[in-house]
Amino acid sequence: MLIYITVIIIVIIFDQVTKFLTTLFLKPLGSVPIVQNVLHLTYSENTGAAFSMLRDRQLLLIVISGLAMVGFVVYLFKWSQRPGQHWQKLCFAFIIGGGIANLIDRIRLSYVVDMIDFRLINFAIFNIADSFITVGAIGLLALILLNVD
Repeated sequence: MLIYITVIIIVIIFDQVTKFLTTLFLKPLGSVPIVQNVLHLTYSENTGAAFSMLRDRQLLLIVISGLAMVGFVVYLFKWSQRPGQHWQKLCFAFIIGGGIANLIDRIRLSYVVDMIDFRLINFAIFNIADSFITVGAIGLLALILLNVD
């Protein structure tokens, strides 16, 4: 279980540091192109969930996210007692770390700081925590579909 707790903590720290630096340096600038019209770093305050769903419903998002994270942590703790399925547990730790990192923003700021702006495909602006949640979810789904133990 210690390895998964460590992964969760690293994800949270990595995300929170990038959000701190984004707020400190990028907020005054708004947006900085890395590759013009392809990838920008853009300061954004998201008061909703993914793709700004449930915009301005912070209390509801905090309650739902908080309950989900508690449930996920309890499940991972029980699951980690069983041998095997290391990669699935690691993917789950990514999801938990990203979820907790965004929950910290919601509680502390009433919004989530986003900064990764892929303009080539006109995608929603997102953050490091969102990336870990996505990688964890896709990885977990792939491992389940491929029946990897």
